[in-house]
Amino acid sequence: MTTMAQNAALLKNLFGLLEAHRGAFAQERTYRRVVGLVLAEIFVFARHTVSQLLMCLGQTEVDWSAAYRVFSQRRFRAERVRTVLIGETLKEVKPDELYVVGVDATHTPRTSGKLEGCGWARNPRNPAFRPGIHKAQRWSHGSWLVPAETGYSRAVPVWFQPAFTERTTRQVTASCTEGEAAVDFLLELRGQLKSQQRDRQEVLAVGDGRYDELTLWQSLPECTFLLARSAANRALYELPPAPSGGRGRRRLYGVRAPTPQDVWRERKGWRELTLQVRGRDRHLQVKVRGPFLRRGAPHCPLMLVVVRGKDNSRTRRDPLPFLVNARKSADGTWQLPFPVETLLFWAWQRWELEVCHRELKSNFGLGQKQCFNPYSAVASVQWSAWVYAILVLAGYRTFGLTRSRTVPTAWWHGSGRWSLNTLWRSYRTAFWQVSEFHALSALTPADWGEKEALLRALRNAVFAAAAA
Repeated sequence: MTTMAQNAALLKNLFGLLEAHRGAFAQERTYRRVVGLVLAEIFVFARHTVSQLLMCLGQTEVDWSAAYRVFSQRRFRAERVRTVLIGETLKEVKPDELYVVGVDATHTPRTSGKLEGCGWARNPRNPAFRPGIHKAQRWSHGSWLVPAETGYSRAVPVWFQPAFTERTTRQVTASCTEGEAAVDFLLELRGQLKSQQRDRQEVLAVGDGRYDELTLWQSLPECTFLLARSAANRALYELPPAPSGGRGRRRLYGVRAPTPQDVWRERKGWRELTLQVRGRDRHLQVKVRGPFLRRGAPHCPLMLVVVRGKDNSRTRRDPLPFLVNARKSADGTWQLPFPVETLLFWAWQRWELEVCHRELKSNFGLGQKQCFNPYSAVASVQWSAWVYAILVLAGYRTFGLTRSRTVPTAWWHGSGRWSLNTLWRSYRTAFWQVSEFHALSALTPADWGEKEALLRALRNAVFAAAAA
């Protein structure tokens, strides 16, 4: 029978990351309890509530309140662990390389309107032809996108902060918009880079259409570039003409520029290119225009990138417009900050954040912990994102991206990169090879006749004991 081999390096990298976070916890006993809960997150197969984690650890006869106090008394502080986590991701990127992040938002469904940050929001589980609402908390999510390998990448969440609106129930958490939360993330990331003597390292942030807003274009830090999907009818303006030397206030905007929809209707000016994404070649057509300005952000020149699938190809897609803040060249002209191939590749990889959301909610029970304190209702969700991040980062340090794990099946031998389910299976296999984590069940014998006789003997013994 084919089995998955034990990988000691995976456990070494995991415990190395946990050891790096030791300073984020004020007491040693809190750190040890956190390590136990992290291991329970790997082994639990039911809902990821605190009580299920304690059952997985076998702590059913001890005081359970200490585990809940990890969240309710602010012993787990997201600002401390994410500082350590961002520092660990910087070890995987050289100072002269591009550090790529993705920004997005997600909801955790709730049933109580009294929970911290809970309010009414559009229900994404409803079909588009029958929209509805549900009670939920909104979160701002920032992920590091690992360096590309043969067209693959993966998202490691390093920022998971509440983005509660004004109308939600709030006691201790301030309200903010998605744009304001993204600005906070980029500013904290720049501060982290500065503390690591990486002041000039460039950061590329990719986001969907919700991040094409003035709050971000007005507040982008230095050496930080934002690539965001834009609207088809976005109002853009040319740069203002040079001042003539006369009196009066200098103009901030030029004449009205064509909208992205006008640009992609033009028949000429398209450039063909091929991208390798997730092991496949994608044939695209692209057009670059600019620099332009958005009204309200006159000091942030933007470049417009319109992309569509190549005609008569399987990758035919509707045109999509993207805006990215421009870089000023040595001759004083504005141009794209990076090659268009680089920008489009990372725009495609933004989907990894959606994959991260799905895994957090399906495999890690994001928002399932029954914590109702105003602090714990926030910290318990951030905990799930942090555990997911260190497990994925340890897997990346062990396997890379394209060194796929051996899959113990005869009908499928793995894909171009390891899946997250394969990673969780690798963790459990590695732990079960350690004496402290031996599985209690044995393999089923092949002789079903003997097994049937054994079951009948056990049944007779039970009946005899009951009769006595």
